[in-house]
Amino acid sequence: MLAYTIQLYKQAYSGLSKNSWYLCIVMLINRSGTMVVPFMSIYCIQQLHFSIVQAGTIMALFGVGSITGAFIGGKLTDRIGFYDLQVGALLIGGLLFLLLGYQCTFWGLSIGTFILSFCNESFRPANSTAIAHYSTGENRTRSYSLNRLAVNLGWGVGGAIGGVLASINYHLLFWVDGCTNIVAAVLLLTLMPRSKVAKTIEKHDKSVVKISAYKDKIYLLFILLATLFGMCFYQFFIMQPVFFKIQWHFTELFIGSLMALNGVLIAATEMVLVHSLEGKRNGLIYISMGVITAGIGYTLLNLLPHDKIAAIFIVILITLGEMLSMPFMNSFWISRTNPYNRGEYAALYTMSWSAAQVLAPFFGSKLITYGGFYLLWWLLGAISLLTAIGYMFLYNVKYRSA
Repeated sequence: MLAYTIQLYKQAYSGLSKNSWYLCIVMLINRSGTMVVPFMSIYCIQQLHFSIVQAGTIMALFGVGSITGAFIGGKLTDRIGFYDLQVGALLIGGLLFLLLGYQCTFWGLSIGTFILSFCNESFRPANSTAIAHYSTGENRTRSYSLNRLAVNLGWGVGGAIGGVLASINYHLLFWVDGCTNIVAAVLLLTLMPRSKVAKTIEKHDKSVVKISAYKDKIYLLFILLATLFGMCFYQFFIMQPVFFKIQWHFTELFIGSLMALNGVLIAATEMVLVHSLEGKRNGLIYISMGVITAGIGYTLLNLLPHDKIAAIFIVILITLGEMLSMPFMNSFWISRTNPYNRGEYAALYTMSWSAAQVLAPFFGSKLITYGGFYLLWWLLGAISLLTAIGYMFLYNVKYRSA
């Protein structure tokens, strides 16, 4: 059994290109420095003595900057290529983090946050395009899973270290976040020198039809469904911890352990899961299964007893839904692209998640205000069900009717 398990993991991680691993290392370094954003609201209120409304406005501007940056980043990726944009976004973003730490006024921090998030998010379409470029149809989903593994590991490391640094001096967060951005850029230049990277933007081949992502009706429906799922999924990090604290009376330590469980499960099992499933069924079927699994997890918050075993089970269920859906979502949008429009498609997909991140706390807080957590969890379950049905409809339209 042990030998079989080892072989399964070996197969899951084999066959990926060298550059896919390099991109994973760069992402891990970059995300390990993600410290400012999780603590920005606390920093604004406790250190700079801003009001809650001012802190909320700054975080909203971060979301608006993310959406705008993703849109422009996609356009630039298709014009100048993914390599230069990744390096530029990391270097400039690193410097902007250092500068942001010295902004003490509301307007200074607001403008700085918008520009920073604009720059940081422009990196994502370029990075997604790079992963597609260095993968094949056989390993593309696993290549994206490897990238997600780096993001989750980095986020866990950054959050843990960020909590320690914030207890010492909040300015350390800006310095570490900025420096890891710069280190990631230098690492990208070192591991993948520009002279050895194949040119990604070539003269347009007139035989290849360049379809705009904004005119692709099937893709636009996919994006709408992704946004709906994203609004549900982000409650896992936004409102669910608050619920566990207020309603189920868990300690911060246990709540933190539940959040860490999500990252550990992804790091330990997602690659093997994707390897086992890839190619056996259409990706839209797995996406639908994942969305409904997460939705069941949310509804169980209203049905299960208020104890730690139930909470662990719910976190495992929602994490399973995430692992079933998100890797195959990446594969779907890539399947609709060519080298001349991939940045635009990547941008729209990134924008859908940025929009969900902005909308999730707004609607979540409104629902809790009017109907309590009970209403929120039932509604998330209903939205997840409708979204899962939407993905199956997409599958029937795209593949069954073909």
